[in-house]
Amino acid sequence: MQRRDFIRLCAAAAAGGAAPELAIAGAAPQFYARARLVDERGEPLRAAHVPPRRNLIFHYPYATTPCFLLNLGRPAAKAARLRTADRRDYEWPGGVGPDRSVVAYSAICAHQLTYPTREISFISYRSGKSARNPHANVIHCCSEHSQYDPADGARVVAGPAPQPLAAILLEHDARTDGLSAVGTLGGEMFNQFFSKFAFRLALENSGAARRAVGDRAPVVPLERYCRQQVQC
Repeated sequence: MQRRDFIRLCAAAAAGGAAPELAIAGAAPQFYARARLVDERGEPLRAAHVPPRRNLIFHYPYATTPCFLLNLGRPAAKAARLRTADRRDYEWPGGVGPDRSVVAYSAICAHQLTYPTREISFISYRSGKSARNPHANVIHCCSEHSQYDPADGARVVAGPAPQPLAAILLEHDARTDGLSAVGTLGGEMFNQFFSKFAFRLALENSGAARRAVGDRAPVVPLERYCRQQVQC
């Protein structure tokens, strides 16, 4: 959902004497400063250049909060109705890009807050099945085996996670094929994340754990971001 579309929806509902369902449920999108997604050379990333079924990492809305950028290789055009752990309903609007196959989610697991670090990642997108992963094409956290369907708003399909991964709202510029992150949708875990990992994040970021990413968010392959990926 684009910011202007959401504002238009709210205005229309107010004129009709009723609030939109998202607002009623208290799960409206949370908008942050716009950050253009750029490649490793600092050039604007085009949706057509996002490789299919490959783990890509960027940080948003903070310099320490990692996100997955995924090209599912197939349209994710169907909206999904989801619910947060505190029972707030929301609707994920689907993928973006020419084929609506590009999606983005917070890479902070909704169960134990596992996330990709520079040293190791226990969570990643898996296109195939394994002994511990009966579902293909899911984001799988090896810590407690929570699994999320990125084609369905990161809905929980297995494991103990109490809610979907928070979606990162992307805007796609059809003229340039560019991508920008503008906000989140769903159950943010940022406060819990900063509380749990405060000491580590402060050491790694000169005490600036909550620093905003700025107007550009570099996108890198997961295998170049962290030294080791745990497979399960």
